[in-house]
Amino acid sequence: MHRTTKSAHAALFAVTAFAAATAYASAAPIAYVTSETNGVGIIDLGNMSLEKTISLGKDGPRGLSLTADGKRLLVAAKTGELIAIDTSTGKVVDRVKIGKNPEFVRVHRGYAYVTYEPGESGPPPEALQGGAKPAQQGEKQAGKGHDDDDDANSPPAEIAIVDLKTMKVLRSVKSGHETEGVEFSPDGHEMLVTNEGDDTVSVYQTGTGKLLRTLKLDAGSRPRGIKVSPDGKQYVVTLENTGKFVVLDAASFKPVKTVDTKLGPYGVAFDPTGKHLIVAAARDKTLQVFDAKTYAHVADVPVGQRCWHFSFTPDGSKLLLACGRSNAVYVLDASNYQTVGQIGNLPLAWGIVTSPPSSGSIESAR
Repeated sequence: MHRTTKSAHAALFAVTAFAAATAYASAAPIAYVTSETNGVGIIDLGNMSLEKTISLGKDGPRGLSLTADGKRLLVAAKTGELIAIDTSTGKVVDRVKIGKNPEFVRVHRGYAYVTYEPGESGPPPEALQGGAKPAQQGEKQAGKGHDDDDDANSPPAEIAIVDLKTMKVLRSVKSGHETEGVEFSPDGHEMLVTNEGDDTVSVYQTGTGKLLRTLKLDAGSRPRGIKVSPDGKQYVVTLENTGKFVVLDAASFKPVKTVDTKLGPYGVAFDPTGKHLIVAAARDKTLQVFDAKTYAHVADVPVGQRCWHFSFTPDGSKLLLACGRSNAVYVLDASNYQTVGQIGNLPLAWGIVTSPPSSGSIESAR
């Protein structure tokens, strides 16, 4: 019976994957970029230009993720909602109430996982265009987090689990303080989230949200980005405040290596070839390249300001980096990681994903 069930699940997954691949194959490749003041920018990857912008008014979009078939783009909005956009029309077709300050969104096996912070007393980071600002108003400052009003006495962050068939919140699970990155184990059974406010990584059972274990990292390190290695044997977690990333064994969750980076590492991903690890060191305005096996440093590439998230193009030839304080997406040649262009008119660009899906700091190639 167990084997039959596993075979049935495998067959269903194969059919779903084939249907999604067929849908993607019929559409021209594009990238979606959330702009905290403009909405969602759509980039034509054929000519690397901003095709149009889906206006979301004052919704303030941040995290984003596509459904498996590419028909819906899900966006976290500062209105406390998860917004569903029909990718064929660019129209908002649904809104799901989440809670205060939803930020990171990941779609996995028919569910959307949305982080939010009910403990925050103020609004989410505001779209300020320059000058000094309090830590809770956006970009992290050296030695501080972007929401330093969060403390051990405030309620922890939560993760809303949304059923994509009904577009209803099934449940919310408590996490640590200031939950940031979300990643899934290769077998899909576990979800790992980084909690920068209390320097932990939480491990949950997917679907149920049952807490399996909590990993404590260095005090004050503020873990943010997280990615599983191509072979599924390790996780890489960026530590924003200490300028490092830590490599965790995927079986034991014990640290096996710690590597120095430039200041403020956040977004992290392996390239489509599996040869390099890419880290966005935002405070140093640098994109860093490391060997994916040894984690030896390979190269540093100067980029723009507040570059948090990035994605490779579906064909793997380019890397697109959302640079919020530069109000642009930087375009890099993935063969040598040199900047070959910029796509502007994207004020406070936050996150970026592509259709068809590709490797990046938010999504992973399916």
